[in-house]
Amino acid sequence: MSTRTLIRGGLVITAAEETQADVLIEDERIVALAAHGSDIAAGWQADRVLDATGKYVIPGGVDAHTHMEMPFGGTYASDTFETGTRAAAWGGTTTIVDFVVQSVGSSLREGLDAWHAKADGNCAVDYGFHMILADVNEGTLKEMDQLVQEGITSFKNHVG
Repeated sequence: MSTRTLIRGGLVITAAEETQADVLIEDERIVALAAHGSDIAAGWQADRVLDATGKYVIPGGVDAHTHMEMPFGGTYASDTFETGTRAAAWGGTTTIVDFVVQSVGSSLREGLDAWHAKADGNCAVDYGFHMILADVNEGTLKEMDQLVQEGITSFKNHVG
């Protein structure tokens, strides 16, 4: 038998907007979203109703600063994309934003491709990337525009 939960009146944050809405969840999946107080939402029946008035409703936590498999000081971070994102999911985090490392002498593209290879097919949650620039030069600066088009929207200069 399915279980239904209704979250009423929260500020729902989606990828496209923020809106006062009611959220209907069935068996741990969002099945409907409607404006708070609408005729549609008023007709919904649920086993459990949560009042989210004055609260944010997001589809899970976002960890915007992770270091999966990151090299540092002659060693590597202990979490792989598989182990780190499994732990994140168990804790309620549904998205991570990991730091991509450009190696000195390599292009930003090479660094990004290497991180995609580590993450693709190995993640239990959604992910995005920040980019660490280890070798800033005219070529890497020109690459930044293309990477922004691909979703890399933050860059950090790291020398040493």
